[in-house]
Amino acid sequence: MPLAMTKDVFITCAVTGSGGSQDRSPHVPRSPEQIANSAIDAAKAGAAIVHCHVRDPETGAPARARHLYREVTDRIRDAEVDMILNLTAGMGGDLMFGPASQPLPLVAGTDMVSAQERVAHVADCLPEICTLDCGTMNFAEADYVMTNTPGMLETMGRMMTELGVKPEIEAFDTGHLWLAKSLVDKGVLDSPALVQLCMGIPWGAPNDLNTFMAMVNNVPSDWNWSAFSIGRDQMAYVAASVLAGGHVRVGLEDNLWLEKGVLATNAQLVEKSVSIVENLGARVMGPEAVRAKLGLTKRAPNR
Repeated sequence: MPLAMTKDVFITCAVTGSGGSQDRSPHVPRSPEQIANSAIDAAKAGAAIVHCHVRDPETGAPARARHLYREVTDRIRDAEVDMILNLTAGMGGDLMFGPASQPLPLVAGTDMVSAQERVAHVADCLPEICTLDCGTMNFAEADYVMTNTPGMLETMGRMMTELGVKPEIEAFDTGHLWLAKSLVDKGVLDSPALVQLCMGIPWGAPNDLNTFMAMVNNVPSDWNWSAFSIGRDQMAYVAASVLAGGHVRVGLEDNLWLEKGVLATNAQLVEKSVSIVENLGARVMGPEAVRAKLGLTKRAPNR
């Protein structure tokens, strides 16, 4: 198949995530102030979109407290630099099973709540984008299941659409794209949809290029999509995504390293991705151009 290289590329920076990386690098932001400042630095470096989780400010452990999201949102909207805010809605769907000999009752780490609670911070903050993990999967650890049932996704998706917040469909395998297309067909999500292809995360789609192109080929041609892989493959997927016709995600949620032995900041990862995009002959889009492309409306500060 011929190259379908993207000529105008938007970059998303995934600022902190919810994984256990808080003690592996001093650059992983914890407090709302640190998260917002890191997002602002990423935007200055060229990221049009910042994707934010929140963490316990003291321990760095993943959190979903509404007041933490609100502080991050307020700080970003008060910033002098423009950016598109993308908040996660992936928290609250975690099932942790006991050992194989006694899987029930569920053990510590389980966090399974209603659709309304999973979207409560989105309703409070009204970001321009929020994520919708479009499937259930075994997720890295042996007995952890990331749980997103069709009914849960339909309920959450309708709530996001009614709030005027654009869902970013997180697809970890081809079946997740199949489910996403059904949500669009039912009118739960608007078309053209926005997709993030999540590669290399155990035990979703492996990050080989054959699987990647299978994912790309399952995205409807009129949808907008971006892609990333984790760890050492993050920058390789910047190039792969652009060459395959997509957009780019980098950031400390997915990779801590700038190069071997050198821990990165979010801004440095964005700067490196900008260099790759431009050296391929493409242009990096600013937030206003991305709003026009995705049909987003900039939100005023919460006052």
